[in-house]
Amino acid sequence: MDEILQKIRAIEREQQRRAENDFLSRYNTGKRRHKKQLAFHKCKKRNRWVFGGNRSGKTECGAVEAVWLARGIHPYRRNRPNVFGWVVSLTAQVQRDVAQSKILHYLRPDWIEDIVMTSGRKDVPASGVIDQIRVKNVFGGISVIGFKSCDQGRERFQGSSLDFVWFDEEPPKDIYEECRMRVADRQGDLFGTMTPLKGLTFVYEEIYLNPKNDPEIWYEFMEWADNPFLPKREIALLESTLDETTQQARRYGKFCTREGLVYPEFDESVHVIEPFSVPPEWQDTISIDPGLKNPLSAHWYAVDYDGNVYVVAEHYAAGMDVDSHADAIFGISARIGWKRDAKGRLSALIDPAAEARTLSSARSVSELFYARNILVNPRVNKDVFAGIAQVKSYLSRTNGLPDLYIFRNCVNMIREFKGYFWGSGEAPVKRDDHAMDELRYYLMTKPQASRPVREKSELERDKERRIRRLARR
Repeated sequence: MDEILQKIRAIEREQQRRAENDFLSRYNTGKRRHKKQLAFHKCKKRNRWVFGGNRSGKTECGAVEAVWLARGIHPYRRNRPNVFGWVVSLTAQVQRDVAQSKILHYLRPDWIEDIVMTSGRKDVPASGVIDQIRVKNVFGGISVIGFKSCDQGRERFQGSSLDFVWFDEEPPKDIYEECRMRVADRQGDLFGTMTPLKGLTFVYEEIYLNPKNDPEIWYEFMEWADNPFLPKREIALLESTLDETTQQARRYGKFCTREGLVYPEFDESVHVIEPFSVPPEWQDTISIDPGLKNPLSAHWYAVDYDGNVYVVAEHYAAGMDVDSHADAIFGISARIGWKRDAKGRLSALIDPAAEARTLSSARSVSELFYARNILVNPRVNKDVFAGIAQVKSYLSRTNGLPDLYIFRNCVNMIREFKGYFWGSGEAPVKRDDHAMDELRYYLMTKPQASRPVREKSELERDKERRIRRLARR
């Protein structure tokens, strides 16, 4: 009996020891949960990025994702045996101190089949630089987590077929592109966790702006307030030591330059919404920033009963003539049921520059649109600074909610919001600003709230029926 009790106690001690070291089982399971970490794990897209401030929790979710995939226990994705993935850091020293440390934290020792070291001893791997960790996969095979550093150069990233790559901080573009090739054979995943301290790099251009609208790209911003485990007194201390521009990157994980964003108030999670059927009485007008060689930007604007503005559709294209633009504008209007006048014509605001005639054309752009039944109104206020202030007032949340919402399908306006920066002088950079211009034209007209449709009385409806009968005689 004593021997049996001793074995039971030994098993219980081993279970307790394993439970104490099983940090993975306690990840995001208590009363306090990091909601944005969970959103990252639940996303099914194959190219996911977390742009986070320092101490926002971004590295934790990258390490957990890698361990879940290697173990074959990911709660939100299809699991595989014999997974092969890389963890990519900037240097070997950064690997040892950050990503490698986090991986070892979440990997229980009894899950590790072997460790191959680049330098140091495998019985104390945390103090050395790891080349590979061989992980016991729950399907019975062995997974491999390999470690790479960007200072090795692109050539060291060739050859392998991978199930995942985790970029701990932003890699050089050539290494990112090489890793994309590595996951292609196995239809694997790329995910990155980074603080955007390098400014407007290729990650800003290709991932954040996503100009090609790659459906597999997903990103999330994490800031200090998103991390429920970061004490408020620590946040207050950090706030007091950083200037506003530095805080944009180190607190909010935002891309920025020293000149800064024109609209830092713009927040995709707040101002971008899913499309819905807009009531006819909300429809207001179209606003156009014309372009032939350059893009023409046109958006359809609606205003609800409370004065909130909705950008509900867009036409954004370059290299088309007026006929093609007019056809596209009428096509979109027909699709969304946009209002027309009694003669079937559309109304729109347009840049006053469209009134000008050139030597190569007998008619102005405005006249060309008029001839195609789009009644453009060039009487708009083009004051840039007043217009920017007006847009900011619609983006602000002084009443608890913004007054401007953009349908998710208006991808070019959203992209321009994210990339609209002040120049070195006192004006925004004149690049990719066509939607920003016509948005200003529209909001400077000071849109009025729609009036709710009043239900007609039976007497009024009877009167209208009698009038129609008389009209038919």
